[in-house]
Amino acid sequence: MRLPSTVKLVEVGPRDGLQNEAATVPTEVKVDFIRRLGEAGFNVIEVGSFVSEKRVPQMADTAEVLAQIPWRDGIAYPVLVPNMVGLDAALTAGAREIAVFTAASETFCQRNLNCSVAESLDGYARVCAAAKERGIWIRGYVSCTLGCPFEGDIPREKVAKVAASFLRLGCDEISLGDTIGIGTPGKAQAMVQAVAEKVPRERLAVHFHDTYGQALANLLAVFERGIAIVDGSVAGLGGCPFAEGATGNVATEDVLYMLDGLGVRTGVSLEKVLAVCRFVTSHLGRAPASRVGVAFLGRQTNTIGPAQTPV
Repeated sequence: MRLPSTVKLVEVGPRDGLQNEAATVPTEVKVDFIRRLGEAGFNVIEVGSFVSEKRVPQMADTAEVLAQIPWRDGIAYPVLVPNMVGLDAALTAGAREIAVFTAASETFCQRNLNCSVAESLDGYARVCAAAKERGIWIRGYVSCTLGCPFEGDIPREKVAKVAASFLRLGCDEISLGDTIGIGTPGKAQAMVQAVAEKVPRERLAVHFHDTYGQALANLLAVFERGIAIVDGSVAGLGGCPFAEGATGNVATEDVLYMLDGLGVRTGVSLEKVLAVCRFVTSHLGRAPASRVGVAFLGRQTNTIGPAQTPV
């Protein structure tokens, strides 16, 4: 099996994970969540978004989060922005990295952004140009790369075209999302291969959901195609509001356990990530949606008791 020697883990839990939570998560909890992730060894932590507060009320305090997090050298804290208004708000709040997003599915884009894919890219042309003028690092997200809840299969050529458009707009990194988690290893490899013909592999990340339990297998498949950047969410937090039954992002601790077992370096501590998993799930009042997290918490409860578990 051909594997990368090093994988960059991008933690998206504070934004993509928490944004689907119905109950408001206090700002101080988000700040502590991000602090603990930094101490665990992540060098990219997605901390929030400047989208409409009416559509995503959980992210309404992103400016306050940016103001309160303990900024650490060597860690990027990107925020999601949908348009120039969002970019202006992000810059005012002190953001140094941003992310923009569209889909490979026309219907999903209309439901999510109220515009066509082409219209979304036209809008991001201004956003990316303005960000680049200020030396801001940019990530581009492409949703529905392995299937859409409305359109079904998405031609991989369409995914490659959208990803190439983000590259031309100046995105430094492009994340390919299996938004509803229906991909399988062969399809994941074929999609990545098609995109890599238009975008350098070292600038590609994958963002897999685990709805059908295929995320880890899909990751191994794309590692064999030269991908070495992975998005994950502690405790498997997240989901897709437009896809009934779509579970959260692949759990960071599941990915990390696999990579540690394979001898692939990440610079992230599994022990500390599991402590973060316990911290955030205790505040949300539920068990983690991850095999490793459940096993860890069960072992701790059965041996030393929850009060003695480090957080």
